[in-house]
Amino acid sequence: MNDHLSAYLDLWLVVAAALWGAAAGAALPRAAYRFSVPSGEEWRTACPAGHPVGGWLGRARCGSCAGPPYGPGTASVVVTALVCAALAAATGTRPELGVWLLLAPVGVLLAVVDFRVQRLPDPLTLPFAGAALALLGPAALAPEHAGEWTTALLGALALGAGYFVLFLVNPGGMGFGDVKLALGAGAVLGWYGWPTVMLGTLAGFLFGALYGGVLVVARKAGRRTAIPFGPFLIGGVFAGLLIGAYAA
Repeated sequence: MNDHLSAYLDLWLVVAAALWGAAAGAALPRAAYRFSVPSGEEWRTACPAGHPVGGWLGRARCGSCAGPPYGPGTASVVVTALVCAALAAATGTRPELGVWLLLAPVGVLLAVVDFRVQRLPDPLTLPFAGAALALLGPAALAPEHAGEWTTALLGALALGAGYFVLFLVNPGGMGFGDVKLALGAGAVLGWYGWPTVMLGTLAGFLFGALYGGVLVVARKAGRRTAIPFGPFLIGGVFAGLLIGAYAA
């Protein structure tokens, strides 16, 4: 009976996480549209037809011109829901799940913006790192947690430093936004220990290399073509987090 009850609770946890992800994903399109501008430009304040756009959360559709949506719609809902459901399945009822569910929509938003315009906005990357460490602090004090806050802090510093070195060595291949995002990525991965940091980091580079290789084979890019690395860094964090949570 206890096993059946536990299975039902796990199922409902995954369903609740998916519903949260769907709701959060539905709020992302307007922010994705406003943040998706080339580096150095101000955030968008008007729709494609020139009508003012207010707020940061909600649909990317202009009520004044009744035009088609100009930001990600269903895709953001589906992706965020799947990400949150997978995190819930891997983490279970441990207290850090709340942190992952709060950070996941921001990660999806960062991936969308970087993929669109190769830019990782400071208003997202730096707060992501700060929020990860701030939220994991209380999680470390809660019973049944499966990570360590100290390792999360050290992971943030180590991965941020590592990406900073890569930026200095090859600034054309590694943007400074990736360095800032690496701070939050290191904090999240570091929660489950150094093997998870290594795994998530390597997964991100592998995903990026595979994507670049496919573009080269398809003749849609050359060997020196710049590609957005943020989505693959985030994808690596997601993969490492799932494995780290299952193994914890």
